Amino acid sequence: MDQLVRRLAADRSAGLSTGLSSGPAAQKPPEAARAACPVQVVAEVLGRPVRRRGKELEAAIFEATLDQLTSGGFARLTMEGVAGAARTGKAALYRRWASKVELVIDALDSTLPRPADTPSLGSARAELHHLVESFVSVARSRAGGALSAVMAELDHDQAELFKDFITRRMLAPTKDVILEILRRGAERGDVRPGAATPVVADVVPAMLLYRIKVCGRQVGPEFAGQLVDEVLVPLIRP
Repeated sequence: MDQLVRRLAADRSAGLSTGLSSGPAAQKPPEAARAACPVQVVAEVLGRPVRRRGKELEAAIFEATLDQLTSGGFARLTMEGVAGAARTGKAALYRRWASKVELVIDALDSTLPRPADTPSLGSARAELHHLVESFVSVARSRAGGALSAVMAELDHDQAELFKDFITRRMLAPTKDVILEILRRGAERGDVRPGAATPVVADVVPAMLLYRIKVCGRQVGPEFAGQLVDEVLVPLIRP
């Protein structure tokens, strides 16, 4: 067996020697051959894991998750794909998240802007414009695009998994702000008494979800004005 190994090694060495003298291309040493393939070298370097920990690693994973969502959607997103894009090991993901649903929820929760109170602007119409424009701006952001990609694909079973997050992070805060706007408007007199109800407050998030989920359409800047002036103001005016 040892003799066979030595013989194969000798034959390979002889073959390399012969090849090196057979032409200019064959005379390149291994280092030169590798240098002739810079794309392969760069791909190998970029594919190597990068040592990161804590918040830095988490941020890279969330960034990769948003990229995967916006480019391929929720169904095509995989833990392996996210790990590769974040240049980390798959084990680093599974130590933190048991499934891609948990990963996506944390990534969205970390990157979506937090709901903020709408300032008093003198009229319910102006305040509703401000609120809806803020939502349109978020919807058109990178994180908003990732959320839209998720919502557009959800079937009934998946919707149950994301329902608590969407309610807590989007629907409930939005309704609270709208109700406060309507109450202020009722006190000023530019909102009819009794208009500050949960049903009226549902109109904005319901329209946003309808446009994204049912129609599969992006909400553009003009949508804020249309929703406020054509739907909300006629609904709440005295």
